[in-house]
Amino acid sequence: MAGAVVNTINIRLNPAAIAFLLDHSAAAVLMVDQEFFSLAEEALKICSEKNRSFKPPILIVIGDENCDPKALKYALDKGVIEYEKFLETGDPEFAWKPPEDEWQSIALGYTSGTTASPKGVVLHHRGAYIMSLSGALIWGMNEGAIYLWTLPMFHCNGWCYTWTLAALCGTNICLRQVSAKAVYEAIAKYKVTHFCAAPVVLNSIVNAPPEEAILPLPHIVHVNTAGAAPPPSVLAAMSQRGFRVTHTYGLSETYGPSTVCVWKPEWESLPPETQARLNSRQGFRYIGLEGLDVVDPKTMQPVPANGTTIGEIVMRGNVVMKGYLKNPKANQETFANGWFHSGDLAVKHPDGYIEIKDRSKDIIISGAENISSVEVENTLYSHPAIMEASVVARPDEKWGESPCAFVTLKPGVDSSNEQRLAEDIIKFCREKMPAYWVPKSVFFGPLPKTATGKIQKHLLRTKAKEMGPVKMSKL
Repeated sequence: MAGAVVNTINIRLNPAAIAFLLDHSAAAVLMVDQEFFSLAEEALKICSEKNRSFKPPILIVIGDENCDPKALKYALDKGVIEYEKFLETGDPEFAWKPPEDEWQSIALGYTSGTTASPKGVVLHHRGAYIMSLSGALIWGMNEGAIYLWTLPMFHCNGWCYTWTLAALCGTNICLRQVSAKAVYEAIAKYKVTHFCAAPVVLNSIVNAPPEEAILPLPHIVHVNTAGAAPPPSVLAAMSQRGFRVTHTYGLSETYGPSTVCVWKPEWESLPPETQARLNSRQGFRYIGLEGLDVVDPKTMQPVPANGTTIGEIVMRGNVVMKGYLKNPKANQETFANGWFHSGDLAVKHPDGYIEIKDRSKDIIISGAENISSVEVENTLYSHPAIMEASVVARPDEKWGESPCAFVTLKPGVDSSNEQRLAEDIIKFCREKMPAYWVPKSVFFGPLPKTATGKIQKHLLRTKAKEMGPVKMSKL
């Protein structure tokens, strides 16, 4: 309505990263929750110190009676405008006009930076409109849906559900802190019907202690998951607890979801483990996306639907971004041959469903053989002691690279003898996968994540590299 471009900023970034985004985007107005005012203040200070010509944005603080009032008072004492006071200066008779062109920008969002520096993704009005309605159609959302915000709104504008809920006259339930306990309580108290979440959040829900879970659920709750390939074991556990999970896949550059794993009625008679395995695939293109395929990136020819030939997922159409802000080189690379290149490697099954095997950067090449880190991770997730797992390449004196597993154990698991645990995990893997897929090293501890729950593999790759190569056996 105001003609501005919204840029929702990740609250878990440090001041230096936020300063980069504010400067790169030339932010004109900065609205900040009182809880994060000091973070914004520090970021603006960095901007001014690094760029003498930096023009500070208009600063507006949003108060919350549920928070410590000291932060709000501190901001107001600095002369910052309070949000409610700011609204009072508006004109109730303002006659807003729609954009003159659907191609005009509506939002700017920065990629999560799991593999490299964040890039500014510019989205247009037409794409946001189409994705907002596509999300409702795909998910079967009806008027009056009660939606729980477990998905951050700074992640692809909440996959455009911010606008979907306005179209459906839905109810927004917001959480200041996402936890399994808070999710269960919101379902019971507010009769939540839908929520979106990355697999890491689903993992916390299925592993919640009995005293934090409210089961059985009072009604069916629809869950949309994306952000990483969900392990079949987690999907099975969610289904057992009464959640109806829809699996989607997409990127910041495609407004959020681009595919949906359409549930087939004939799957109902299959064992739960088989259902979960089928539902863990990425599926078919979204209704609002004109083109999506898995192709050989060199020839741009579609791969055969045999479930084994790996290609790159490419997209094009109205729900693909305009481009990266101030980054012509990246735009030229990512839109090569008239398609948006996702960087995700996948296969196409005989039934037409696509399934991601890895990011192109995450494929492990061991002795000239390609290893899918996702497939190794799925096996690790089925180990009874493992809550989270991530697999990356570690230098190997003999094979060049070999799988290295980083795992987080479930609460209550005895971790006093990590060597014995690692040996047990390796033995477990040997029984379930080819020998060269088996991790040669296993490390324990919390996994680094972005605010949207994506595991930051680039940090784990760096850590694995710093450990040095796996030594060649002298036997």
